[in-house]
Amino acid sequence: MAEASVESVEPDRQRCAWANSAPEYVIYHDEEWGTPLHGDDALFERLCLEAFQSGLSWITILRKRPAFRAAFAGFAIDRVAEFGPEDEARLMADAGIVRNRAKISAAVRNARAAQDLPEGLSELLWSFAPTADRPRAGTLAEVPATSAESVAMAKELKRRGFVFVGPTTAYALMQATGMVDDHVIDCFRAQSHSEPARG
Repeated sequence: MAEASVESVEPDRQRCAWANSAPEYVIYHDEEWGTPLHGDDALFERLCLEAFQSGLSWITILRKRPAFRAAFAGFAIDRVAEFGPEDEARLMADAGIVRNRAKISAAVRNARAAQDLPEGLSELLWSFAPTADRPRAGTLAEVPATSAESVAMAKELKRRGFVFVGPTTAYALMQATGMVDDHVIDCFRAQSHSEPARG
């Protein structure tokens, strides 16, 4: 996430309602959420963080993100794939991150699965980005939690050996990385994009 101070964010902008509950959300919403993101390591980070978020609030993950990056070697796939039992024990002792053994193990397993993708993680994930336009939601309540594409993505990731990525997590990943653009219709970011982002 780009460095920014809360003071640098325009306070009078109309945003998606969820973005107004914390300063970290404002910056994340304005500068990152819904912006097309490519690159294997970059998308691996987002895949991991969305999995760690399961059952928690996203603000918890945002606030711990610097610690996650330090603990997981910047989410470099090749580095994380080499993690062994000692690394997992180190991570379980790291109070700066979410200490969940299943999620930590999943991150390591998913790094190894990502290494085995002949097309690379970025290309695989973006292959599920919708190609058809759809009406923009007017309110947060109208934004779906899953889609046909996220169901298909989760199924394919599971087939390729990934874990801890269901349809809801896959859709959150798609939203966060610009595969879909779910800024509501009166959000300033929706008004700056004429159509959903595509890969």
